[in-house]
Amino acid sequence: MYFMRRYSTAQARVHLAQVLDLAEEGQDVIIERRGVRFLVRPIQPEKKTRARKTPRIEVLDPAVDAGQWTWGWSEGGLEFIDRRGKRRRGKRR
Repeated sequence: MYFMRRYSTAQARVHLAQVLDLAEEGQDVIIERRGVRFLVRPIQPEKKTRARKTPRIEVLDPAVDAGQWTWGWSEGGLEFIDRRGKRRRGKRR
C-alpha cells in the first residue's frame, strides 16, 4: 500500500526539514492550505554536458613538451631558448 504524507501549512512550517527529507527519499508529500493541495517532489537536476573548450595552446613546441626549454636575455629582449639547440625564438629586428 502506498502512503502519502499530508501536512497542513502550519505543520509543514514546523517540520520543513522532515518534509524535504521525505520528498528527497522519493515519497510524495502533500501540503494543504485552505482546501488547495500542493505536491512536494524534488526536481531532478538536468545532466550538464561540458562544452569542449578550444585549446589555449594551438601548437606545442617539442622542446616545451620535452621540458627542454628556458628563457634567455639577448639584445632584442627576452627570448625562448630550446635547450636541445635547434631553435631560438624571440623578438626579431
